[in-house]
Amino acid sequence: MAQVSSKQGLRNFLRPRVGKVVSSAELQEAAGGAVEWARRLRELRAEGWAISSHNDRGDLKPGQYVLEEEPVAAQSVSKYTFSRPISKSLRAQVLERNGYTCQMCGRGAGDPDDENRGRKVRLHIGHIVDRSHGGRDELTNLRALCSTCNQGAKNLVQEPPTRIWLLGQLRRANLADQRAALDWLKQKFGEE
Repeated sequence: MAQVSSKQGLRNFLRPRVGKVVSSAELQEAAGGAVEWARRLRELRAEGWAISSHNDRGDLKPGQYVLEEEPVAAQSVSKYTFSRPISKSLRAQVLERNGYTCQMCGRGAGDPDDENRGRKVRLHIGHIVDRSHGGRDELTNLRALCSTCNQGAKNLVQEPPTRIWLLGQLRRANLADQRAALDWLKQKFGEE
């Protein structure tokens, strides 16, 4: 009898369990005990499998996963190629430059994340002009984004707001929101 690959073992295990929580131990066993089972899981995600973890859903604990929906046919998904990750030093430069703050919503690293059921905000490095649109891994094309904004910004080309637009939004805001923006700016720039 031919041995099933670890990725095929994961496919066979997950398909009948759409919407059910499974553990990392179950996934490793389904992958034939492979040490690299998590890598095979990431490859399935890249192929279009909607597999959520505690990073995606606040109701899941570390080590829990859910196949959200029946995966699309493999032949209809284009082959995904992994690109080189952004270097640690470039990531640190972006985070420092952006004040460890999401450049879309303004939440800081470690702030409570209301959209993810009280978890802390985690920052990622996102492209201003996405790679799929010709963007490059350069300091001028990278920004800090929280998990929620990074997911929403995938493959979008979005220009940062202009100063005039931003001032217009602040002028239209109520006094309490204007005061909150002022307090945030003072904190960001270390002024009293």
